[in-house]
Amino acid sequence: MIEPQEITQLLQRASDGDQAARNALFDSVYQQLRSIARVQRRNWNGNDTLNTTSLIHEAYLKLAGSRLADYQGRAHFFATASKAMRQVLMNYAERVSAAKRGENPLRVTLSGLALRDENTLEDLVHIDALLTRLEHTNPRHCQVFECRVFGGMTIEETAAAIDVSAATVKRDWVLVSAWLYNQMNETKAVSR
Repeated sequence: MIEPQEITQLLQRASDGDQAARNALFDSVYQQLRSIARVQRRNWNGNDTLNTTSLIHEAYLKLAGSRLADYQGRAHFFATASKAMRQVLMNYAERVSAAKRGENPLRVTLSGLALRDENTLEDLVHIDALLTRLEHTNPRHCQVFECRVFGGMTIEETAAAIDVSAATVKRDWVLVSAWLYNQMNETKAVSR
């Protein structure tokens, strides 16, 4: 496994136009991204259409097409990878939901948020809408959720990725989890 500082150095060289460094970077981070994707797939019980390879390749393509100069280092790169995986998963959920409207729903658990089996896809789409709204009012809370849930990052890794203390991440994690839980329950209560 490549050392974190080596990834940062490859990012810097690649952003300066070094194609060999860009190739080495993506070869190096591929296995780490694959591990993150594998964790995400474990949460998607009962539906193998979007497998680990598909998830990692779609997220990888999003990252490979981006400007490397925009990354401030390894942690920021992996935070961006978390966001890419969120986008891939949500796009997939929206497509399947639109096509099947509740047939053969996916079973997903997002770190303590209990999603009903029969409405999982709609819940995922709703969570994405809530995260988009949260991103406008409190971007850091959204980043914490993306890193922890979609990136599978620890408290410490999340803190490094968004450049805050671990204590701040812990506080934000509690707040954003409670906020999402309440928002989901309010919506379910209104729809009854």
